[in-house]
Amino acid sequence: MAGRLDLFLKEAWAKEPLLTVSFVISTMALLFPPLSPYTKYAGTINQATPYNYPVPVQDDGNMHDIPSYPQDAQGPSLQWLKNL
Repeated sequence: MAGRLDLFLKEAWAKEPLLTVSFVISTMALLFPPLSPYTKYAGTINQATPYNYPVPVQDDGNMHDIPSYPQDAQGPSLQWLKNL
C-alpha cells in the first residue's frame, strides 16, 4: 500500500507539480486546525463568553434571583485563562 502511494506521488509530482502542491496544501489546511491546541482554547473561551449580556436592572431589594454582578451568576468562568 505504501509502495503504491509512493509511486502515485512520484508520478503526480513529475507530471503536475503545481497540482500536487495545491492538493498537499489543501489537505494540510483541513487536517491541522482540528489538531491544533488553539482550537481547544478558542472553544473554551467561546463557551465562557456570554452571548447575551445582562441588561442592568434597578434593584429595589426584593429581587433575590437576579445577581448584582454578572460574575455572581453560575456558569463557566475565565479563571483558567487568568492563571496562564
